[in-house]
Amino acid sequence: MKTRRLGRSALHVSEICMGTMTFGNQADEAMSHRILDMSYEAGINFYDTAEGYPVPPDVKYVGRTEEIVGRWLKTKPRDAIILATKVSGPSHIWFKSPCRNGMTALDRHNVISAIEGSLRRLQTDYIDLYQTHWPDHGVAYDEHMCALDDLVTAGKVRVMGCSNETSWGLMKSIATSERLGIARHETIQNNFSLNNRRFEDDQAQICRQEGISLIPYSPLAGGVLTGKYQGGAWPEGARFTRYKDMGSRQAPMARRFINERTLASTERWIGLAREAGISVTTLATAWSKQHDFVASTIVGVTHENHLPEIFAAAEVTLDAGLIAKIDEVSKEIRYPMG
Repeated sequence: MKTRRLGRSALHVSEICMGTMTFGNQADEAMSHRILDMSYEAGINFYDTAEGYPVPPDVKYVGRTEEIVGRWLKTKPRDAIILATKVSGPSHIWFKSPCRNGMTALDRHNVISAIEGSLRRLQTDYIDLYQTHWPDHGVAYDEHMCALDDLVTAGKVRVMGCSNETSWGLMKSIATSERLGIARHETIQNNFSLNNRRFEDDQAQICRQEGISLIPYSPLAGGVLTGKYQGGAWPEGARFTRYKDMGSRQAPMARRFINERTLASTERWIGLAREAGISVTTLATAWSKQHDFVASTIVGVTHENHLPEIFAAAEVTLDAGLIAKIDEVSKEIRYPMG
């Protein structure tokens, strides 16, 4: 498993990161620990979680994922693991966090409360990468950036990052850090896949120019790129099978990920993978990690049987001809997720 640097930090992480948002809901603790053990044995040193996991978020089980990861973490040398988690963004906008009675915000109080809770559940005294889970563009960046910097100074956090951030927000955070002379975000964790290439439009250039690493999530487009939703299928227990009949945020998300255009593009990816002699899961994961602005691609599974095709991507480099065919499909079916 090759490694890459996170931004301009001292941290080097495996090109594949194991995400944990299904742990404690779709995957029980025994399965979660098997997934983590197999990932560790495959050479993965980077693991991503959040205070609000598992998903879909629910006050009845919020924090369970970090607890599961924390118990596993005690079985490994702590300095062999690069551990990432997140503080919930504000609950007064598009999404209400199940943390802190739905009163989350990106102020000093919430940042400190969140880190203390995560450290306790994860049974560790520091977080390698601490990220804001989503932004609040209505308030000054100074407060939460200074709070995060204080955590770095205190040794509770090694590197800062953001998630679900816009180009404006990423540049605003950089400007704030430079103006105040404090630690900066070294990473951004945004959605990026064969079915959602919008990050390349302008945020990729920010990453290149500012030395910031993308750690993309959902490289399989929420499982759509595995092909399991093709032909009108709604597999029992699958994420969007459950989401399509939910209200609030989940049903619109299902429609965004699964529609005529995403299914059409997925059919093309399946064909290209077949031509290359690899699975479409391997193709999608390899494509993601092959970008120069990507440090590590975050994958997520619900069962250990899903891991081999993902691990196979560690040894795959897509050739120029295949990349050209992929780009041609992206030009023909532009922005299938909108």
